[in-house]
Order: sequence, then C-alpha cells, then structure tokens
Amino acid sequence: MLERFHVPEADQIRVPPEALRATVERIFMAVGVPEEDARQGADVLVYADLRGVETHGVSNMLRVYVQQYRTGQLNPTPELHYVIESPSGLVIDGDRGLGLIQCPKVMRLVIEKAREQGVATASIRNLGHTGPIGYHAMLAAQQDMVGLSMTASGSQVLPALAAEPRMGTNPIAVAAPAGERPWLLFDAAMSAIASNKIRIARRLGVPLHPGWVASWTGTPIMEETPVPEDGDFHQLPLGSTRELGAHKGFGLALMVEVLATLLSGSVPRMLDPEVGSRHFLAAFDLAAFTDVERFKQTMDDMLGMLLETKPAPGAERVIYPGVAEAETLAERSKNGIPYHREVIEWFDQVTAELNIERLERL
Repeated sequence: MLERFHVPEADQIRVPPEALRATVERIFMAVGVPEEDARQGADVLVYADLRGVETHGVSNMLRVYVQQYRTGQLNPTPELHYVIESPSGLVIDGDRGLGLIQCPKVMRLVIEKAREQGVATASIRNLGHTGPIGYHAMLAAQQDMVGLSMTASGSQVLPALAAEPRMGTNPIAVAAPAGERPWLLFDAAMSAIASNKIRIARRLGVPLHPGWVASWTGTPIMEETPVPEDGDFHQLPLGSTRELGAHKGFGLALMVEVLATLLSGSVPRMLDPEVGSRHFLAAFDLAAFTDVERFKQTMDDMLGMLLETKPAPGAERVIYPGVAEAETLAERSKNGIPYHREVIEWFDQVTAELNIERLERL
C-alpha cells in the first residue's frame, strides 16, 4: 500500500484483531448470516486488514455487504448448486451468496480434487463480492499447493484506447508456499488502481496519481488530480496508456472474463448490467509435479535472491509480493489494526442500529 493511502497517525484509532473479528461476526449474524458463515466472513475481512489490504477489509467493504443484505441483493443463506462436476473441475451457481464466504468453501472442494488429480479448477457464477482474492489462493498454498484465484466484476474500467468502460477491475491472485521466507502472494487488480483505493483517497483527502483514471471522455489524466466526483471519470486498465502497456492490463482482464465468466456459463457485466460476480479458482498440487521440499527450498533461494537485489537510486530495498503483507501482519497482530476515525464512527452507528456491543478499541 502506497504511503498516501496510510491513515495519518492523528486520525488513527487502533482496534484489537480479535475484538474486530467478534464484532464483524455479530454484524453478519445480525443481517441473517448463519454463525459458521459469519465466522468465515469475519476471518476473510480481518485477514485483509491484518495484512494491510484495507481496500478489501472492513473499512470499505463491510458497510457495502450490510447494505446489500438489507436490500436483498445478497442471499444470507445461499445453497451452492453444482451445474457441472468432473473429477478435476466444478461449475457452480452461487445463489447470490457473498463471495468472500462462499469462495473458501469452493476452494476447499477444489483442493480435495487437486489431491486426487494433481490440478483442479472451479468457475463460479451468481455470487457477490469475493473480498481479497489472495485469501482463497492462500488456502491452497497452506495445503502445499499453488493457488490461483480470479474475479470478474463490475464494468468501470476502460479497455485500452476506449472512451467507454467495459471491464471490471478483474483481479488475479497467485499464492505459493516457501520454506523460511514469507510466502509468495501476488494479488492485484488488472486496472491501474483498485476501485476501493479511490474510496480511501477520497476519505483521506489525498490526490490520485497520474495515469490512474481518465476523464469521462476517456482521456487519461496524466497529472496528479483530486478524486473526481462519481460519474466524472473512468478507471484505466493496468498500464494506463497504450505506450505504457494498457493493452496488457486489458488483455489480462479479458482473460479473467474467459475463465471466470464464460467457463461458468455466465455473461460479462458489459452484456448484462444485472449479472452477479463471477470467480475462477484453481489449485496445483506440488507433489504431482515435483518434490515438495525441493520446491520450497528453491522458492527460498529465489525469493532470497530477490531480497538481496541492489535497489535503484532512491529506493530503500527490493521486495517481492507477500513481504510487506507479512511484515504488516506481524506489526498489527501485536499493536492492533489502525482505522480512520470515520470507519470507527460507522462501526459505532451500525452496532447501535443492530443492537450489538460497541467495537472495542485500544
């Protein structure tokens, strides 16, 4: 997370992780989610905030989920429907369940199949937001597998050279275990900036970086700019402009649509604005490909070499995906999770409305 997205110390209120977990569980249950599912949803959201992925933690997303449950957009008690099942694959209809609760269930089924077949996948349609998709990929890594997760959702991102948005941010996550080093976890949107970082920038009153968004006409804004009003801008694909590689981000986002949307038997949001989110999960069992301990040792050697790489002038160090998250996890597990005062005010409001005990803070 870039420094500009960190909550200023003067506006921070720290919350113990276990107190947060308990409060989030109660909020989910208060809107009709069964206890076991509420526990799963809280685990995903606390995971995000402990690792510094505030874009997909309670700050931005919990209030959205509460509203969607209240309006009936999300089904609190969905039943996963197997559309197709094969020895190494699943196509599932999610019955309008919340993705961050239902995707871990599906990934565990994928892991079971991967143990038998070496590789297994699932395409899931008709779900809500899936939260930090790195969580689902890490479930496979924890079982000595390489995990892959993708989500196709939204239609707020411009294709390369386009003036009209057609794509979602369509994030991709890959997780792989190591030995002694922090595990590899790549989790990133295929847009120049994740949508929720725009929310954070608006909350903190900080400007957007050049190349993150375009004007409503589709022209990339290539200087620092205050967060525009909703409707006055579009998001750019990863790469921002054709010269900087926007065609690559656009192509990757389109790949996510193929795997998560078309393979699930659904259609992209660009063709049906009412369609739910679509997801793709995969697990690759290390033992089906190589010696597990050798894999982890080679991972350690590779990741160690990356950490030892000489930094460019002005840079402090070189890190790989997963290092900053592991360091943030250690710090926040000890000192609590820092939230902006506005987030705590929302918690106080919603817990009062739902007649739930007030969120504890340090």
